[in-house]
This record gives sequence, structure tokens and C-alpha cells, in this order.
Amino acid sequence: MAKHQHPRHGHRKFRKGSSNEEVQGFGKAMMWLGLIVPLAAVGIYLGYQGYLETRVNTPLSEPKVVIKEGLDVPDRLWGSYRPGYYFGMKTRTPASLVAGLMWIVPAQVRSDVRLRHKCLQDDGVVYFGWLQHDGKSYGRQLIVDELVNLDVSFVKQPGGSHGGDWTAKVSLSSEYSQMATSNVYLFFYFTYEEGSSVSMSERGRVDAERSGQQVFGIGPGVGDFRVKFRTQNEIATFIKTAHAQNGSAQIEELILGGRREQVKVKGHEDPVVSWEDRKSIHDVRPTNVVVYQAVMLTNGSLEVVFQSGSFRDRETELSGEVYENDLRQHEEAFLARFNRVFFPPDSEKERTVAMAAFSNLIGGIGYFYGSSRVQSLYNPSPVPYWQAALYTAVPSRSFFPRGFLWDEGFHLILISAWDKDIARDIISHWLDLMNVEGWIPREQILGREARERVPVEFITQKNTNANPPTLLLGIETLLMSRQSQEQHFDPQTINFLRRAWPRLVKWYDWFNSTQSGPIPGTYRWRGRDAKTKLELNPKTLTSGLDDYPRASHPSEIERHLDLRCWMAFASGVMAEIAMIISEDHLKYQETEQYLKDPMLLDEHHWSAEDEMFADYGLHTSNIKLTRPPSNQPGVTLPMVRKELEPPKEGFVPSFGYVSLFPLLLRILQPDSPRLGKLLMDLRRPDLLWTPFGLRSLARTAPLYMKRNTEHDPPYWRGPIWINMNYLALKALHHYGSLKGPHQSVARELYQELRRNVVENIVNEYLKTGSLWEQYNDKTGKGQGCRPFTGWTSLIVLIIAEKY
Repeated sequence: MAKHQHPRHGHRKFRKGSSNEEVQGFGKAMMWLGLIVPLAAVGIYLGYQGYLETRVNTPLSEPKVVIKEGLDVPDRLWGSYRPGYYFGMKTRTPASLVAGLMWIVPAQVRSDVRLRHKCLQDDGVVYFGWLQHDGKSYGRQLIVDELVNLDVSFVKQPGGSHGGDWTAKVSLSSEYSQMATSNVYLFFYFTYEEGSSVSMSERGRVDAERSGQQVFGIGPGVGDFRVKFRTQNEIATFIKTAHAQNGSAQIEELILGGRREQVKVKGHEDPVVSWEDRKSIHDVRPTNVVVYQAVMLTNGSLEVVFQSGSFRDRETELSGEVYENDLRQHEEAFLARFNRVFFPPDSEKERTVAMAAFSNLIGGIGYFYGSSRVQSLYNPSPVPYWQAALYTAVPSRSFFPRGFLWDEGFHLILISAWDKDIARDIISHWLDLMNVEGWIPREQILGREARERVPVEFITQKNTNANPPTLLLGIETLLMSRQSQEQHFDPQTINFLRRAWPRLVKWYDWFNSTQSGPIPGTYRWRGRDAKTKLELNPKTLTSGLDDYPRASHPSEIERHLDLRCWMAFASGVMAEIAMIISEDHLKYQETEQYLKDPMLLDEHHWSAEDEMFADYGLHTSNIKLTRPPSNQPGVTLPMVRKELEPPKEGFVPSFGYVSLFPLLLRILQPDSPRLGKLLMDLRRPDLLWTPFGLRSLARTAPLYMKRNTEHDPPYWRGPIWINMNYLALKALHHYGSLKGPHQSVARELYQELRRNVVENIVNEYLKTGSLWEQYNDKTGKGQGCRPFTGWTSLIVLIIAEKY
């Protein structure tokens, strides 16, 4: 037996020296092994950790949905794509040539120079907004300052290989007698966005008829170009040139000379443009800023004529009488198309409001380029997303002049009805921002101009946080463009859907894998702060409904009704797309049916005690904000929340917009008894019904109109929001057209709610000149930021009854 034993257990004899050597060698091997294995494990861990860290800013490898950009879409190369400014033009290219308008009215200046440039909420401008805008080649805007009105228009002329020519005109007027002898300083500048190279030079010459200056330049995306300035009723004109390190980001600094006390407003003898002209033998840096200043009488005008160097066969220059004739033709064409697309409203008042609402939405489309700041659980600090472009409508030019994923879906409902090309392009740009995980950052802050308008605490986007998949609202509208099931889709829509499909699938799967709830068929918004002691009810920003009351104690057992309904809606749209482009639709169809199953919906979200649909979680309604006593004299501590009773697992008894989601997204069957109960509750004034629209939270809810912190007024806790009222009207219109026990009630509610919403928004617009972010549920008055021409512009479709 012994000869077959393993050497470790046999009786083989070794010399003493050999035995020591082998033992030492074995020990060394084990020592190295002991070092290598942990090091390898650390290396593997660090490598995997690095891999996880990079996923948040790694783009999805699927083919891009955007296939044409910049010069490949010449009719939309140039546009008023700077919505955060009172008037500006730029190209849909990175590091674009940009143009912009600024002005100063000396008679309005009280203590400091007020340079009008960026759209601001409270800078004293009484009104500003597009009266007409077609989204491509024409726009007309009225700006009412304290003492002066500015009629600003632009028209584009196609030709050449760089987007053609365009002309902008600013016409001044005033109703105030003291302005008859006063001046207005107009500035029109050309520069480049940060990170671009440009060569521009001034060539001033005196025209035989009047002072006429020209600027020549060359730059990426626009080639050679020339700009002519023409004025009427001017006192004096000047051209200044400069080099700015950050291009457009420094333009106000240059105009005001960096030190405001140096700027003296005395009239044309002392030009407001105060910096020294950089054209000298000592300054070899390239000119990248040209500013034209005109000191004007209040009945004066300025024309800015941009001519592309590659447009060589133009018959006439787009200026003077030629411009005015072209402007009238575009105005007439716009009116005819507006009436054709949306049908003539019932009254001239409604037409005026509808036209302004639509024009300000489509005129508020911007083009941004840059990188977001993002962070995942695996990143110790924020990291930059990749450089990317975004073509998007913005909610508010004065307050939110950037892209919001949640808002965009509502914008697209209206834009799709006007121009499918623009709608498809917007959706494509958003989908191309998807990372390898399937996540799209919900707020896009791209480029220096956008970042300057956002508080630093809101800049970083986290990849655990979703936003409702409202882009599918826009796609649903595109799918509804057929008049009947027998009609075919246009080839552009089919091709778009095929390109978008892989990214839509990835996005849909991301929702199901990251936002799923504690049990199958339930969903939970991530991003709530379970540790905060400052908020009465921790916000759910990711839902889009911000401070709407949820379970008082965020936890993993939460079930959010609105997200479940969004996913049922998304499943239905995905199934329809799949059928249209011959992809497998059964997965999505079955998921839609599962999430709409009335028994499961009741099981997960129907509160028998409160007789309503509701969220579920760890909750107490007996909670309030209190101020703790301070041990230091004169020191006031911030208010904190105080629980008067411990939370319990159960439904959240707050009736409001979330409770309506099975109705809003048409989840319920037309014969559902739950539908009948919702319709009955909808009309109760003690709940959501008002003479102005549906309020966001019932008056009987514990947190109705309660502040969430001592500094945060109620936001989605009572005020009326038009996007939700639009969804309610669409749903009522839908159920009112289907046979069932609730058809007549749905019809009556639709007519009454529509009348309330339309009358209030039209009256408020005529009184204030603005569409508003939200409306007071007691008075109907507009409140929040203004002008809010994002989803409030859905009033156009409500007036037109187009759902």
C-alpha cells in the first residue's frame, strides 16, 4: 500500500538539505500566492468598480436616431434658438455663430444701467412674447418695456449651402409723450459660443443714402458671411469689435465695460459701448465679437441683414420694402395654416390667445450643445456626460430656458399637430442622450449660457432618478395622425420609429428594472430623501409632481399609482409601435393588459376605506412643521417636521391628481364602477372641482395648501395645472365617445370643465398678457413663473378640441 501513497504521506527519505530547500520554496510560493490572490482580487474589484463608474457617462452603442443635423437640414439651420434671450439667432451646430439684441432706455434708468438682454422674471419688462412663429422661417414678437415698445421680427430666405440669408428688424414706438425727445440705445451683436474659432472684421463705409456699415466674417458651420446694418431715425451709429475669451458668455460684460459705474448715459455724445476698440497693432488676437450700436429716436428702426457667402444667385436683398412684403406674405401664410391645422376658434379673443400660446411654444424651441453633470452610486463626485446636442422646446423663457424631459412630452402633443418633422427631430435628440444603461438625464443643462441660469445644487443629475416617459405622449400623437386604421403612415414616421425602436426598448426596460416596486406589477419612484427633517413630506421630484403628498416616510415598500399608470400607458404605445414596424408586440401588449387588470389595480391601489385610488407606503397624516427652541439669543433655528403619531403601513389618504391617473391615462374600462366613482368625485367642489379647472389636491386633504418647508410654498398642493387638466379633458372626451353607463356623465363633465379652463386662461391672458405656470384654485389668477408657454400652451388644443 505504501508505494501507492501520495508523496505527502509516503515514507520516502530525503536528505536534510533538500528537505529544507523544498520547505523554503514551498513557503515562498505560498507567500507569493498569499500576496497575489488578494492583489488580483483588489485589481478585479477596482476594475469592476471603474467599469461601474464609467457606465453613467457611457453613451448607448445603438445607432443614433438623429441622422441629419446642421447643414444637412438647411431650412432649420438658422433659427431663434436662444429662448433665454429677448431675441437671438443661432445655428443648429456646436460652437455656433450667435446674434443677439440688447437695449437700454435711459429715461427708465433710475440708479443703475438696465441692460435688457436675457429674459428675466422681474426686470421691469411688462410683456414679451411671440405673436406669430412658424418654427422654421418666420417670427414676430412684441416686447413692451416700461416706456418703449419693440416690434421684433425675422424672415429667412433659402439659398446656397449654409442655410441661406435672414433679416431681423427692430421697430421702436412709444405711447408716452416724454419719450418724444428721448433716446433708446440698441445693440446688435455677433459672436461665437464658447469653444469656437472665428475670424470677423469690421469694414465700415458710408452709403450714399445714409450711414451704412457692414461686417464680414467666416466661421465653422456658416462659411463666409456678410452683415449689413440699416437704420431709420437714428441719431448716431457705432461699430465696436473685441476678443472675448468666452464669446457669448461675456457679451454683457463687454457692453457694460466690466465696471458699471463707468457707463454714463448722457445721449449720443457719450456712447454706451465703453470698451476700447481692440483693433490695434498691439492686439493680435482674432476678433470674435462685433457690436453694432444705434442711438435711436423712439420712432426709429434697425434692420440687420445677414447674407451667406454661398448664396450667390439671390435676386434681391432681403431688406427695406422687399423685407416688408416678405413679412406680410409669411404672416398671411401663417394665419392660413394656423386656421387649417387648429380650426378657427369660437371667438377672436380665443384666436388671439391660441395663436400667442402656440407661437410662444414653438418660438421657444432652442438648440443647446454641451455636457450635463451626472453621478451614479459608484461615482464619489459628479462626472461630465459626453458632449451632445439637444433640440428642445423650453417650459419658460424667463425661468426655465432649458430642456426638461417631463415637460417635453406635453410640448410634443402640440408640436406634433403642427410639424411632424420638428416633433420627430426633438424626440430623436432626447433619445440620443440615453446612456448605456437606458437612462436619460431628466433636466438638460448644456453649455455655459444654460448653466449660468441654474442654481448649483440642481445641476447634477443622478442615474437612479427617472421622469415620467412622456416622450411617448408625443409619439402617440404621431401615431394618431392617421385619420383611420386603413391609412398608411408616412415613410418619414415609419423610418423614425424603426430608428427609435432600439432606444425605446432600452428606455422601457430601464424603467422596469430600476423603478419596479416591492411586488410584481407595482412601481416606485426613486430619489425621495428618507433622512430629511426639514420637509413636511419629502418631495418626489422624479414624478414631476414635486411636493404632491406621498407616504410621509419614504421606504422600499412604497407603491406609486401614477408610475404604474405611466407604465401601462407606455406598454400600450410600445405595443402599437411594434405592430407598425413588424416587431414582436406581445410582450408589451401582455404587460399593458396585466397593469390594467382591474382586480390587480384594486389590490395594489384601491383604498376601500377612503373609496379612492391611492399610493401605498409607510404613512402618517398627523405631522407638522415646528420651530425648535434655540439656546442662543437672537438665533432662529430652521423649522423641522414633528411626527405627532408614528407612521403605519397603508394607503395614503390624499385625493388629488395622482388619484385620477387611472382616468387621466385611460386605464379603466368604460363600464368600470371605479370610473363612475371617479367621475362623481371629479365634480365635487370640496375635492378638485373649481370654476377655473381641476385643482391639484383636494381641499379635504391633510396637506392641502400646506408649505413643505418654511421656504417652500405649496406647489402641487392645490394650484391648477393645465397639463393635468388637458389629460383630464382628453380622458373625458374619450370616455364620452364610448358606449357605457358613464358616457353621458363624462360628456357633461367634459363640456363644463373645458368651458371653465378656456374662459379662465383666456381672461387671465387678456388681463396680464401672459400664460402662467399654474392658476390659483380660489381666484383663477395666474401665479408661479411667467410667461410659462410650455404645457400651458395646450390651451390651443383644448380650444380647438383636438385630442
